[in-house]
Amino acid sequence: MLVRKASDLGYSDITPKSIYLNRRKFLAGIPAAFFASRALAETKLPNLVKSPLSTTGEKVSSYEDVTHYNNYYEFGTRKNQPATLAQKLKTSPWTVSVEGEVEKPLKLSMDDIMKVAPIEERIYRHRCVEAWSIVVPWAGYSLSELLKKASPNAKAKFVAFESLYDPKVMWSPDEAGIPLPYVEGLRLDEAMHPLALLCVGMYGETLPPQDGAPVRMVLPWKYGFKSIKSIVKIKLVTKQPPTTWNIKNAPEYGFYSNVNPHVDHPRWSQATEQRLGEGQTKLGVLIPTRRPTLMFNGYGDQVASLYDGMDLKKYY
Repeated sequence: MLVRKASDLGYSDITPKSIYLNRRKFLAGIPAAFFASRALAETKLPNLVKSPLSTTGEKVSSYEDVTHYNNYYEFGTRKNQPATLAQKLKTSPWTVSVEGEVEKPLKLSMDDIMKVAPIEERIYRHRCVEAWSIVVPWAGYSLSELLKKASPNAKAKFVAFESLYDPKVMWSPDEAGIPLPYVEGLRLDEAMHPLALLCVGMYGETLPPQDGAPVRMVLPWKYGFKSIKSIVKIKLVTKQPPTTWNIKNAPEYGFYSNVNPHVDHPRWSQATEQRLGEGQTKLGVLIPTRRPTLMFNGYGDQVASLYDGMDLKKYY
């Protein structure tokens, strides 16, 4: 019997927890404790290292909150729907292309993506435009590590991202209320910033489907809809690319979408936020408390220089 070390394992050897746990429905007579221990072993990311870029002094949100309160319109427009409907998403095999204004176009499997750079655990605040927030131990590495492999040329000024769209398992654009496939974009200097995380996991494990499996972006200084899920294409381009929510409603969702407590959404204030799971329990009901929203979600010391001289109300 060949016993493989964690260092020998590739992404294709790791079964996402949601898939592994679903097997329990088809097997009987085996103790539940066995499945629980096997599921953890099958989903754990090997060789995970702590990152110095982690946010410190923040209480991490519960796994239950982060995996059952989601925006993923391809799998439902209510927050509780993706946790169920996204389990139909097939995440293996998976290919991500890096193309456009690059010297070395790439087509990468998830095993390839996992080998680009050491996988780090980074605890980031994550702020959604609906004025709720979470703190998550994400796992991945700086997107710049992948982009450098493709060698952007002198014409590259922006980075465009595209999510998977599979109409066999995902809602139609009419049902989701947004154009699909989902697309997003960054300026090249934003994409190359060390905080811009190409994310392959969270809580030490692979990403669940509802949280963007198998690979997504996490941009902690921007509102959550900029952190595109289930990426299949990364394209370097010369001009500012279209983005889904800007296409849908440009007056409410700008290209930059930096967290800014001084620029309200037209339908609600951005000055405060609700941290999921935070509040006081009265008569068995959690009464949420609100906290002040931080400029750039608290990452201003790292990213504010990217926007020197810009009117952040005009370029919202």
